[in-house]
Amino acid sequence: MSAIAIRQMVDRVDALMEERLHVRGHDLADKLRRGGRRLPRRVRAAARDLAQAGEMARNPRLLMQVDFGKVSADYDICVRHLTSVDRKARLLAATMGLVRLVVVVGLLAGGIALALARWRGLI
Repeated sequence: MSAIAIRQMVDRVDALMEERLHVRGHDLADKLRRGGRRLPRRVRAAARDLAQAGEMARNPRLLMQVDFGKVSADYDICVRHLTSVDRKARLLAATMGLVRLVVVVGLLAGGIALALARWRGLI
């Protein structure tokens, strides 16, 4: 595996993060700082290792220290997760979470108001 192949892997994960998660940044490390919390812990760690390998691939001496099997496995983990991210499903889940929150708060406020009215003898 060459430095070019590692850079292509890093660029592919970089593009997928921008496309699927809408995270902006200059490079993969910057995108991980900005939007890494949107990724599961295992994928975040793999992407962090991949970004580090991409930086090491720029220096020929450091390239000798890169574990190509680990880079390939990290790339597979990242691509597998990022290609499965569905934007519409995430938006629907976030909307449903907001609706649930509003309903629960409304029920709680109504229950407190009813209990207060009963306690003061209005009901």
